Amino acid sequence: MSSPEPFGARLRRAMDERGALCVGIDPHASLLADWGLNDDVAGLERFSRTVVEALADRVAVLKPQSAFFERFGSRGVAVLEKSVEEARAAGALVVMDAKRGDIGSTMAAYAEAFLSKGAPLFSDALTVSPYLGYGSLKPAVDLARRSGAGLFVLALTSNPEGREVQHAVRAEDGGGRNVGATVLAHLAAENAGEAPMGSFGAVVGATLGDLSSYDLEINGPLLAPGIGAQGATPADLPGVFGAAVRHVVPNVSRGVLRHGPDVTALRASAEGFAAEIGAAVAAS
Repeated sequence: MSSPEPFGARLRRAMDERGALCVGIDPHASLLADWGLNDDVAGLERFSRTVVEALADRVAVLKPQSAFFERFGSRGVAVLEKSVEEARAAGALVVMDAKRGDIGSTMAAYAEAFLSKGAPLFSDALTVSPYLGYGSLKPAVDLARRSGAGLFVLALTSNPEGREVQHAVRAEDGGGRNVGATVLAHLAAENAGEAPMGSFGAVVGATLGDLSSYDLEINGPLLAPGIGAQGATPADLPGVFGAAVRHVVPNVSRGVLRHGPDVTALRASAEGFAAEIGAAVAAS
């Protein structure tokens, strides 16, 4: 039995064919209201189905935020399952934004929920938190390798609260490398020797400014939230990520979703962001 094609290879091909844009599926209550939908399961289903219909056949990545589905209980999770299935069937890669992180058998169970072939929520990749120690992610790393899936590990996030952990300097490094840099180093080791790109990526905020003091060359993808409503623009990407910009997957959520529920407007917005991102990377 042949091994599944790794996520990194599939993502690189999708980025080359469709552009690097990742669009979030974030059905929070205010956005449902803006679309004229009720804050209930019916509104959730209509919202998610519209985004998938509009974008899954043309963007590289869709990223549902699990929390906005989970808040409706089992019926909301059922909508999430259907959205993942339909998005993948239409050709988009699905990154489940669930930010799971735990130890031992619990981490293994989270991995099985999202990274096990045949699981109702099986996704192409999962966001995870390394802040119980990078080694706590081993069950997810191992299962991702077996199933051809990937991980995006929180490394340098754009929220101000993240600095107290991610910028803390490890005593073991003799006053040198901070926690965020340590996470990046672990990911570089995971991706060593992989071509055209490894499957283990980092979450690095596009709003953080010059990151030249960090080694972002991890031979893996960099999921970059912050484009659009949070203030960063596609033109900012080369200045933030330097040479690693070719592996950046910029995430836009509200910047695209605010144009719904009109399918044509959603598509036009996504295509505009994708074109701007492509031009910025090409010019770097």
